[in-house]
Amino acid sequence: MPATEIDTIPVVSESDVVVVRRRVREAAIQAGLSLVDQTKLVTAASELGRNTVIYGGGGSLQLEILTSPRHGVRLTFTDNGPGIPDIELALRDGFTTGSGLGLGLGGAKRLVNEFQIDSVLGRGTKIVLTRWK
Repeated sequence: MPATEIDTIPVVSESDVVVVRRRVREAAIQAGLSLVDQTKLVTAASELGRNTVIYGGGGSLQLEILTSPRHGVRLTFTDNGPGIPDIELALRDGFTTGSGLGLGLGGAKRLVNEFQIDSVLGRGTKIVLTRWK
């Protein structure tokens, strides 16, 4: 699927999460997503950005606008943190290893059209999500 890479954004601090939200919104607008779809994608990106900082020890976001044959935005969050020991459990509502509500990964998955996690203990996590127009 043809894509134009817009940016690779470092995600190592809370201030980077603010940049992630802004850049994802800009990309969603550029891709022609509706206001509702923009909001869903920005919300998912915000959650995953925070997870990248808090649980992954920092990482990056690769942001792409997809242009053919469909239009959309693909986000790839990558970190070199400890990995996720049990992905199925981590996606379950109510599960948390921190102080949150445990809606992060599962909630982010519900906000997008495609969601994929690849995580290896001791090597890190890669999460790819796509929202289509």
